[in-house]
Amino acid sequence: MRKFIVLLMLLGIWQMASAKRKTALRVLQINIWQEGTIVPNGFPAIADEIIDKDADIVLFSEVRNYNGTDFIQRILAELKFKGSSYFGKSSDEKLDVGLISKYPVGDQHALYDKDSGMGGVLKSKIKIGGRDFVFYSLHLDYTNYACYLPRGYDGVTWKKMESPINDVSAIVESNRKSKRDEAIRDVIRDVAHEEQFQSFIIAGDFNEPSHLDWTAATKDLFDHRGAIVPWDCSVLLEKAGFKDSFRLKYPNSVSHPGFTYPAFNKDVPIDKLAWAPTADDRDRIDYVYYRSKQPLEVVKAMIVGPVETVKYAKKQEKDSEDEFLLPKGVWPTDHKALLVTFVF
Repeated sequence: MRKFIVLLMLLGIWQMASAKRKTALRVLQINIWQEGTIVPNGFPAIADEIIDKDADIVLFSEVRNYNGTDFIQRILAELKFKGSSYFGKSSDEKLDVGLISKYPVGDQHALYDKDSGMGGVLKSKIKIGGRDFVFYSLHLDYTNYACYLPRGYDGVTWKKMESPINDVSAIVESNRKSKRDEAIRDVIRDVAHEEQFQSFIIAGDFNEPSHLDWTAATKDLFDHRGAIVPWDCSVLLEKAGFKDSFRLKYPNSVSHPGFTYPAFNKDVPIDKLAWAPTADDRDRIDYVYYRSKQPLEVVKAMIVGPVETVKYAKKQEKDSEDEFLLPKGVWPTDHKALLVTFVF
């Protein structure tokens, strides 16, 4: 009888431990700059970074599928060659985003391709640790880059203007010509049509700053020239209940600006990294957003890449309190990446 009671007690302890066990999910978002082709040895470096950062899910921007090649299958083969197994589905030649996963990928289809005028959006469903996730990999329209206007550059031609534009209404009007806001509205509508017991993650290169970064506290920094801008994409996602994982962990946009573009790259001439050479055009334009009715906690949100940025067409040493996960070797892109760790 005593042995039976002890056995029941041990079973209860095991059940309690199992109930408290958490699943960690490491999500890497990275713009791979033309599949790593701009940086010498950039393509194998993409695989090296995925392995080094031990990412469970990777969302890519700037997939190109050059000359009939299939980037997703190529990167899966490169990872397998280096000893790491991932799942992924071939991407359409018109789709400039992609996703790979340590977990089997279920239903997957494009909401938009790169010819839509809104940028690419890929939707993927994955079951992880008994939880249903829906991922949206985004690379939104790069034109009408309105955050250049206060910096004195045209966001369409990339040419220097006679004078900067810091009128907020003019900035917002120019920004909406990009249709980035339309793409985000459609993603939000798509989320609304899904079963809400699922957890939703939206990540990618938005080509647009956040209203959480262009604030009263930063209006006289980073060549914002007094502009406090309610950037559409971030405002829409916040109103829809999505959380900005990086800004959630680091709410101070002065001490932790979290710039993801432009990133300094020692293997690339500086003129390929500086599109606004007389300006400080650093911004946070790459994001991992999430929404979940079931518990989902961000425990880490790390910038991945070189600590240096580019400012006034020169290498800018680290000038913030941001923490970085450094590249293993070659850095394959002109963006910083994001590695967000969730637990549930």
